[in-house]
Amino acid sequence: MLGLRMRAPPPSPHAALCYRRGSFQRLVIDVLLIRYAAPLVILSSLAGCSIFDGPEKPIDPATIPVETLYSSGIDRMNARDYDGANKTFRDLEQTYPYSSYTTNAQLMQGYAYYMRNEYTDSIAVLDRFIQLHPVYRDIAYVYYLRALCYYEQIADIARDQKNTQDAMGALQDVVNRFPDSPYARDAKLKIDLARDHLAGKEMEIGRYYEKQHLYTAAIGRFQRVVDDFQTTNHVPEALQRLTELYLLLGLPDEARKTAAVLGHNYPGSSWYKDSYDQLVAAGQITTTGQEPTAGKPEEKPGWFSRNLSIF
Repeated sequence: MLGLRMRAPPPSPHAALCYRRGSFQRLVIDVLLIRYAAPLVILSSLAGCSIFDGPEKPIDPATIPVETLYSSGIDRMNARDYDGANKTFRDLEQTYPYSSYTTNAQLMQGYAYYMRNEYTDSIAVLDRFIQLHPVYRDIAYVYYLRALCYYEQIADIARDQKNTQDAMGALQDVVNRFPDSPYARDAKLKIDLARDHLAGKEMEIGRYYEKQHLYTAAIGRFQRVVDDFQTTNHVPEALQRLTELYLLLGLPDEARKTAAVLGHNYPGSSWYKDSYDQLVAAGQITTTGQEPTAGKPEEKPGWFSRNLSIF
């Protein structure tokens, strides 16, 4: 799973793969709980064992005041009894459909599903919430929580990446709709991680094709990383592997041009050193200081659009 522990990017893209819920998500969720639970602090002591945790005899929710019922749901959320909380909020919604507490109870159902890792159910609840309450005061949070449900389902690069695409779409929706919100800032960071994840998938496929000597197919994958994922950490390796493949295919001009792009943008990287050594070994350059060049750094107008076409 991808994750983001802090609002700043992690040390490396791969270091983020083990973390599920970041402190930023936890913070906004805690704020949500405090906001909706605060008026019920006094009632919380009345909504404990005497209602749900005492005798096993079921109690008709209609006999319980809506405030007490809602407070009991919040208590269960704080106790991490998410299944019990969800049942309580559903009872409230069904018993008091026109109460002002019902809107909050609907949202808390979506969050309870999220905390139980039941992301499909959470998305369904949140989609319904958005349809019913499009101008809700915390609607930005609802979109953000919905995006997190997709984000938590991002799979390892060895598996299909449809969930990654869905997560990026949902996160971009947060950015587009609420550009000035803290949710948008966090969503942008997660989009960057997801893009790096997709680039990693392309690299994995490209390496497989290269091992199978399917060089044309491998070139297509590595070139896509260069063209579509220019800001990820996978670009230097993609350029080095393109250089290597062009030499194998007997295309020295393309190899030199690609190595020039690599050296121009990542002159100190080990990938450029590998490409340079390969060009020397292939007799395409000498060791007397001649290196592939792609213009002076100050002449760069952009990332790769400024460089020579390598096809």
